Amino acid sequence: MPESESWTVGRLLTWTTDYLQRQGASSARLDAEVLLAEALGCQRIQLYTAFHESVSEAARSVFRGLVRRRAAGEPVAYLVGHREFYSLAFEVTPDVLIPRPETEHLVVESLELLKERPESPPPQVLEVGTGSGAIAVAVARHAPACRVTAVDISASALAVARRNAHRHQVADRIEFLQSDLLAALPAEPAFDLLVSNPPYVSGPEWDQLAREVREHEPEQALVGGPTGTEVIRRLVEQADSRLAPGGWLLLEISPMILPAVRGILEEHAVYRNRRIVKDLAGLPRVLVAQVSPAGES
Repeated sequence: MPESESWTVGRLLTWTTDYLQRQGASSARLDAEVLLAEALGCQRIQLYTAFHESVSEAARSVFRGLVRRRAAGEPVAYLVGHREFYSLAFEVTPDVLIPRPETEHLVVESLELLKERPESPPPQVLEVGTGSGAIAVAVARHAPACRVTAVDISASALAVARRNAHRHQVADRIEFLQSDLLAALPAEPAFDLLVSNPPYVSGPEWDQLAREVREHEPEQALVGGPTGTEVIRRLVEQADSRLAPGGWLLLEISPMILPAVRGILEEHAVYRNRRIVKDLAGLPRVLVAQVSPAGES
């Protein structure tokens, strides 16, 4: 970024957008705005009314550092330390996967199913692989009658999730537990919903992902094994004994593994009423299945 005494907000955004585009950024303008807002300590929307205001050298120095790191491939969410998900701001660190908009479909479907449940006794929700806690916290915020158990194999991820639960004032209704899938869960309770965005990237797919994902996001949270379905198979096999009769299993999936995941569910006769939820691009994104209600086999 060249030195100048007349660097305004608008000029900085224009220069940085062009620079990041040349570096291959797919959302260069948005990246520039988010990073400049971070450097200025303001909301991004405030930039639109400050286009002609000069930016101090101190703020430009912070901004330059952020832009260099972005150009080198670091994700914006890690640079600023937060990401919006389901209209809530979540702390994110390199210990957790950055929440994606597609994953909001898991929250939407969970909340719709919880509407059908009586509020007493409190519906029991289990999130497996909570990461930043985005799903667990969003569900707890919007379904205040429910109790949530959120598990993750990573102690570092759980620390982030706990902070997000406190940030959004739902920590009293979420129990966090370190566990490899369901292995460390106590015998009770049975859950009305089990929701998960499990690792589902295959080994070959991992090698093709964008550099900023491969070099910065936790591989353990993304790669599900050689075919991408290994973790899902383990989860499906464990889930049927932990779901209450009539309970629901909700899994985010990749469209590429839909046939394989359908096949895994079909191996377990206990799962009924299977359906697919498509994302905004029209691609299969969430698989929903119900455990046989009481009295049915």
